[in-house]
Order: sequence, then C-alpha cells, then structure tokens
Amino acid sequence: MLEGLSIVREAFPRTVRLVTTARLRDSVLRSLADNDQELHDIYEIEAVTSGRLVAQNRGGVGIASGEFVYGVPHANFINASFSYARPGELNRFNGPDRGAWYAALAVETCIEEVKFHMTEFLARTGEYHAVVEYAELFASLAGEYVSLRESPDHPSLNPDPSVGYPAGNALASATHARGLNGIIYPSVRHAGGICFAVLLPHAVQSIAQGDIYRMTWAGVETPTIEKLQSA
Repeated sequence: MLEGLSIVREAFPRTVRLVTTARLRDSVLRSLADNDQELHDIYEIEAVTSGRLVAQNRGGVGIASGEFVYGVPHANFINASFSYARPGELNRFNGPDRGAWYAALAVETCIEEVKFHMTEFLARTGEYHAVVEYAELFASLAGEYVSLRESPDHPSLNPDPSVGYPAGNALASATHARGLNGIIYPSVRHAGGICFAVLLPHAVQSIAQGDIYRMTWAGVETPTIEKLQSA
C-alpha cells in the first residue's frame, strides 16, 4: 500500500485546525451544581457518557486508552479528535472507530475544507440556514509522514468520497501499521493548500488558540465568513 509513496521526516512549527467554539466553553454542567461536591458528582456522571472520557478511561474500538495524551495543555482537544468520528461513516483518512487530527498549513485551507463539509451537511437537510463559529487551534508537528504532495492523482485524493475515502482509509491503516505519524496531502477542496491527517495523538504538540471565524449560511449555498477576534 505504501510502495512508490514518499516517506519524509519533517517539522512544521505551526499548523492550524478549526474547531467549533462550543468546544472552548466551560461545561454546561457547572450551572447545575451548587457546590464543589455536587460538581464532582455530576462530572462522574459525565465520565460515564462522554465519548472522550470513556475512551480515555477504557479505550475504544479502534484506539487504546494508553494512546491518549495526558498532562499537557489542551490535551482534551487532541483526545477528542481521536475519540469522536462520524458514526457509520468514513472520513478521508479515518473510519468510524478511530478519529484523526486534521490540520493545514494555512487557515484559508481549513476554511475551505470546513465550509465544504458543512455545506454538504446542510444540503442533506435541504436548508442552508446556520451560523457556526470556529476557533483556530495551532499545533506543532514533527516526525515521519507519508507524503502525497508529489502524488496528486493518488486514489485517496479523489474528490468523490465514495472513491477517495475507502482508498484513504486503506492508506491510513497501512501508515498506522508502519508506525508513521500520519499523512501529508494536497487539499482536495483548496487549490494549493497542504493538509495533514495525524494518526497518533502524541504527534500533536504545543497547542495554542488563535483567531475565531464565523460562517453564516443565510438561505444560500455559499456562506459569508467573518473574523471575529484576533489572538
């Protein structure tokens, strides 16, 4: 599966990923507690139902609890990206049982990727009405990766998900089995953009928050995009 593909050792001091700002807010559970003991009890209940916490404590179908990162800033963002995947569906380089950390070199690439997938979701509902805010998360990446930058015709980069996603998952499985950090690939949704699918939690380093963007779908397929806040 990896024959003929480049395996590179590189360092990228600042990559960017977009996450919804809902993930940055304090847990709504805080408002349900009158004191620290009640809050502790409520968090114990959450630990039984939270996909991320369950995976961290007991592992998941496609990931062992020992693979997650602990004791580093924003570890919950890293662990959540590997705990949550689309149930019953594939992403380009991960299946429903194990997530991945998707990022890019430029926020413009992230915006195009996120915009495409959110617009696709809204198309399924038949209504282009939504307001979603996304925050930049910067991270450093370094190590060995499969690079598709010189292989733009690789089947995993087919824009049709029914073709590209199965091929991408097969490549990701081979990459993970080889112990490599992930895959570097040209963006399918943003010409000239470079993306990353990081397959190992410990390969995501030094997370910091950046700017916040708002995407508004007001009845049409193309959203308006505003920058709300500078880091």
